[in-house]
Amino acid sequence: MSISERPGGMIGFTIVWLGQIVSVIATNMTQFALTIWVFELTGSVTALGLMQVFYITPFLVISPLAGVMVDRYDRKLMMMVSDLIAGLATVAVLILQAFGVLQVWHLYMAAIFQGLGNTFQWPAYSAAISTMLDKKQYSRANGMMSLVEAGPGVVAPLIAGALLPVVGLTGVLFIDVATFLVAIVTLLVVFIPQPPRTEEGNLRQGGFWKETFFGFQYIFARPGLMGLLSVFLLCNLFSGIQLTLLAPMILSRTGNNSMVFGSVQSAGAIGGVIGSVLMSIWGGFKRRIHGVLLGWICASAILLFTGIGRDLSVWIPAMIIGVLFFPLVNSSSQAIWQAKVAPDLQGRVFSSRRLIAWMTNPITPIIAGILADNMIEPAMQTINPFSSIFGRLVGTGPGSGMGLLTVICSLACILVGVGGYFVPAIRNVESDLPDHNQLKKS
Repeated sequence: MSISERPGGMIGFTIVWLGQIVSVIATNMTQFALTIWVFELTGSVTALGLMQVFYITPFLVISPLAGVMVDRYDRKLMMMVSDLIAGLATVAVLILQAFGVLQVWHLYMAAIFQGLGNTFQWPAYSAAISTMLDKKQYSRANGMMSLVEAGPGVVAPLIAGALLPVVGLTGVLFIDVATFLVAIVTLLVVFIPQPPRTEEGNLRQGGFWKETFFGFQYIFARPGLMGLLSVFLLCNLFSGIQLTLLAPMILSRTGNNSMVFGSVQSAGAIGGVIGSVLMSIWGGFKRRIHGVLLGWICASAILLFTGIGRDLSVWIPAMIIGVLFFPLVNSSSQAIWQAKVAPDLQGRVFSSRRLIAWMTNPITPIIAGILADNMIEPAMQTINPFSSIFGRLVGTGPGSGMGLLTVICSLACILVGVGGYFVPAIRNVESDLPDHNQLKKS
């Protein structure tokens, strides 16, 4: 099939999207199985959190370099390299498990390589949307990409829970490896055009290191984009702590009941799917900043109840409704950036953007682990004034300290969302900055 005959546009994007859905289902199955394995082995929040630390740290460190490579080289190739590196890391874990020698530190090493591989994936996929589709399709396509993140989580825990007794961890890992090939094949059959060069893009060409730091300069020179990133930086700090606590909190409150934990995970994924489908159909608010700020406020207000709840009657509706708003948040923000940043600059700018927004992620699991394991969790399980006051809200049994931390983080995110409306640069980011298609092309 010649390049001209390969599917492109929305058809080509949908083919790639389907390949990602299949691959991410298997990856989520592996993550679910490994979460249970690590917590049963160690009983430590910190041990679970360190898996995220080892994944996100290399991801962020080389993110600006990956952005330059995405802008300089073929974006489809970058996507394939991303899938290949992550797949090889999973192959290594599979081999170690098959020989019965897998240890927790091996998972940390694998997480490093998965982080390195996935560094290329997000800026490459985000920039590819801008070249494959018209602006009016951005929000819808980003809603579909949100479905890639949320959709597999509906079925992955259930499938993994059913398969683990039959095929074990080794079998689940084998399925994950096989689906990486599916993702690569879908990329091979589609046409992903390279972006046209803009006048600003030509002016910003130079040495590798100069281009590496260009993304930061671009963002810092635009207060609206920097303000928008600040909202994500702060909310990612607090929601990152919540995310780290979710698994150990549920497992602690239910006596390590993996079925209950899987049900809660699936409930959150169902909410994400509903939100993604709604965004794919609706497209979001005309003023997308409302989608960002109101989305954070509503999601945090509902997810607060996951910390208060003690059983599935609270956890399931809270997860479904709370997570439903995240596709609105992410798709709205993504559409703003895709409209404002020229496609031939997006690799560098989007990588720098991700580094700034996620710069607290390597420390949030450590913060969550220290507070839960050594401070608040023990304090809530003994008789003292602290537990007497807050125990009325979250209880005093196992997991109550993590529940209290979840409530505090939710309240903090609500304040950040409300505060965004009081900052003109954030509130008016769409009107203050021109769209990239209003700028001259070279």
